[in-house]
Amino acid sequence: MKGVGNVFLAICMVLTSLLVQTGNSQTVPSTFQNPILSGYHPDPSICRVGDDYYLVNSTFEWYPGIPIHHSKDLVNWELIGYGITRPDQVELPSGLGDFMGIFAVTIRYHDGTFYLITTCVQCDGNFYLTAKDPAGPWSDPVWLDSPGIDPSLMWENNGTCYYVGHGNLSGKQEWLNQQGVWLQELDLEQKKLVGDRVQLTYGHANNAQWTEGPHLYKINGKYMLMVAEGGTGFNHATTVHHSDSVWGPYVADQVNPVLTHRHLGKEYPVHSVGHTDLVQTQNGDWWAVMLGKRRVDGYSLLARETFLTPVTFEEQTPVFNPGVGKVLLEQQRPDLPWSPVEKPPARDEFDKGKLALEWNFLRTPYERWYQLENDRLIFQCRPEVLDSLVNPSLIARRIEHHKFTATLKMNFSSDQKNEQAGMVLYRRSTCHYQFLKQGDELVIIKTVRGDKTEQARVPCTFDDVILQARANGLDVNFYYGQTEENLEPVGDTQNMSVISFEVAEGFNGPYIGMYATSQGANSDAQVSFDWFEYVGN
Repeated sequence: MKGVGNVFLAICMVLTSLLVQTGNSQTVPSTFQNPILSGYHPDPSICRVGDDYYLVNSTFEWYPGIPIHHSKDLVNWELIGYGITRPDQVELPSGLGDFMGIFAVTIRYHDGTFYLITTCVQCDGNFYLTAKDPAGPWSDPVWLDSPGIDPSLMWENNGTCYYVGHGNLSGKQEWLNQQGVWLQELDLEQKKLVGDRVQLTYGHANNAQWTEGPHLYKINGKYMLMVAEGGTGFNHATTVHHSDSVWGPYVADQVNPVLTHRHLGKEYPVHSVGHTDLVQTQNGDWWAVMLGKRRVDGYSLLARETFLTPVTFEEQTPVFNPGVGKVLLEQQRPDLPWSPVEKPPARDEFDKGKLALEWNFLRTPYERWYQLENDRLIFQCRPEVLDSLVNPSLIARRIEHHKFTATLKMNFSSDQKNEQAGMVLYRRSTCHYQFLKQGDELVIIKTVRGDKTEQARVPCTFDDVILQARANGLDVNFYYGQTEENLEPVGDTQNMSVISFEVAEGFNGPYIGMYATSQGANSDAQVSFDWFEYVGN
């Protein structure tokens, strides 16, 4: 009987194993959805260390700067930190223009050290940061005496580091917006550029405008220079150039552009595709990340997002999505172990003693005007306002969905008409919505290209109030109440195109968050936020 029992136990174990395997086959998807990072995640750059992948994006005037995501499978990404986290590290000053600041970033790894290299426009130019742990902390910046934007780094097998820069060194233009890419050695011991600067290309063809965003690779013993061209709008494209020597000459690939959507027409739902970076998996497969925009009813509401596409090489030519030739919204996923990550909770109760990584500030907060106390987030009503190029009392997170509901609960009481607090949907200083408590009223204010108009005003005599925004495509409606179960609408349906690329323009993207102001006057008023919830559909 004992032997029979052992056989029975063995059979049960086999059946259990089969059930587990069957369950896994049902839960592990064969495809993934693009974009892999939705919402404001432009200018992606990627690197691999072992079986870990790290991805960064530009952040312009937002702080902390340079979000760093980690993945095991190129599909599921977790925000693990930022490159710029200290106010005195890289200053994003008051007066910094809309979508100025931290431009395209490149992340690379060499000999045990991670490198971030980028540009602070309207600041001090090009610099790099280093870290042993990509989650941080990152070093103070090493500023470089170099023109242009979008720098990149590349190492030779002998350890020589090259700086791949953007710009037209000749100072002459044979056609409109003629830019280019140049190369110089970077001495990491001296922390400065050394030797000659050599122009590598002005673009893949005559009239190739805004050649920028360069990345240099050594693949199978030959050098491939990949650049962005056409500007980051509808004509955006990726082109490649080849050379037997790191210094050139570089010959444009006859297939160029190797990736673009501009030939698909202005009605195609994914557009402005470009600014590409490559990564090779531990299995030898090649994949690429690039930015793109999704259009809904004629508007790009979520700005530039990060997409993923497979790549193969035919001789020296990279072929993006072979047989398809474009970025798809659904794609066969990489041949990597499925590695989902834990998503942040939809509701932030402000009970962790520090802000969650998802929260950002406009420009650098040089003074501490907020506090986390007793599971509440408390703001001071400061003179700064959204319409100015300052650091206002605003803490916000990216809008990542075309359909979402955002809700907050706050306590705010003030008899002064200049003191306001509540929720904002923000794209830039001249394009945003404000849903604020002012005295014993709630008001919705729309600002479009600097033109400010009041959309609705209703009585609100209670200090504890719940504010909510429900968005679905171009429609957004605002609600308020004392309980989540009994919310009443405020005003008519508003139009989300206010924060779209087509209206607001620029390089950054949409945010939603919490805000307080005393509109130019000194104030002792405060607002406390019990929680903030964001649910995307």
